[in-house]
Amino acid sequence: MILLEAVNLEKNYNTGFGHFSVSKEIVHAVDKVSFSQRRGETLALVGESGSGKSTLARLILRLEEPTGGRIIFAGQDITNLTGKEMRQIRKNMQIVFQDSNASMNPLQTVRAYIEEPLNNFRVGTKKERKLRVQELMDMVGLESGYINKYPHELSGGQRQRIGIARALALTPQLVVCDEPVSSLDVSIQAQILNLLENLKKEFNLSYLFISHDLAVVSQISDRIAVMYLGSIIEIMRCEDLLTKATHPYTTDLLTSVPVTDPRQRKDRQKALLGEPPNPLSPPVGCRFHPRCRLAWQICRQEKPPLQLIENEHMVACHLYGNRERET
Repeated sequence: MILLEAVNLEKNYNTGFGHFSVSKEIVHAVDKVSFSQRRGETLALVGESGSGKSTLARLILRLEEPTGGRIIFAGQDITNLTGKEMRQIRKNMQIVFQDSNASMNPLQTVRAYIEEPLNNFRVGTKKERKLRVQELMDMVGLESGYINKYPHELSGGQRQRIGIARALALTPQLVVCDEPVSSLDVSIQAQILNLLENLKKEFNLSYLFISHDLAVVSQISDRIAVMYLGSIIEIMRCEDLLTKATHPYTTDLLTSVPVTDPRQRKDRQKALLGEPPNPLSPPVGCRFHPRCRLAWQICRQEKPPLQLIENEHMVACHLYGNRERET
C-alpha cells in the first residue's frame, strides 16, 4: 500500500534579495520530481550536496511550500492544506535532523525535549506523558539517568538517540531521516543505523532516508532514489545497487566509495569527473552530460525521462532505448 506520493513536485528559488532586487535568476532546486513510497518501506534519497535531497524532504513535510506539483500522504492530497489542517497530519510525519546539537534547545532537559510534542498535542495526562518519555528513552537505548541532563552533557550519539525518541513520541507513520549519522563516528553510525532498523521492524515505520553516502544507505534501505541537480535520475531496489546500477552518475558514485582491498581498487573505474554545474544555468539536455564519459549528442539536446526498465528499476538516461548511438 502506498503511503507517500510526490507528483511532478517543484521548488524554485528567486536569487534576488530584498524588495528592490531586479534579479530574475531562478534556481530549480527540485525539478518535477515524482516517486512513491510504500508503507513500511525505507526509501533513500542519495546524491551530492546541492542535489535537492533535503529540499525535497522539506517539501514532503510541508516545511516549505512547493512551487508546483502535488504531495499525497496516506491517500490525502496535502499540497494546499492550511496550517491548522496540517497540524493533525504532522502527528504522522516527523523528522530526525542531521545536527542533533543544533536541533536541541540547550536550555531544555532531555525530558522536556522529548515531552514537548506530547504537550503540544495534549497527549494524555501529565503522569502518562512522564511515563511515555521513559518508555521512549528505553526504546532508543538510553538509561533513565539521562532524563534530566542537558544537550551539552551528552555525546553526539546520545543526542541523536534523543532526537529519534522525540520523533517517535507521537507514533508517526513516516519519519524523515535527514543525514542522521553523517556527523557521527563510524562505530556510532552503525549503532544508530541498527537502532533505526530495529525500530522500523517493531513499529512498522516508513523512513525517507537522506544521505550522500551509498555505503550507509545500502545498510538500511529497501529502495534507493539517486538525485542529481534537482531531479531523480535512477530508482532501484537496494539489492540491485552493486550489480544493476545503470545511470553513469550512479556508477560513478559507486566507484567513489572508498575500499580497503587494493585488488578491488585497481579494478575500479575513474572517480566522478568535475563538479556539479551552476544551478543558475544548468546544462541543456541531460544535466549530467558535461561530466559523463558516455554522453551522446542527444544528451546535449534533450532531457531524458525517468522510465521503467525492469523490476521497479527506473532510469533517466538516453543510453537506454532503441536509439542508435551518435558519434
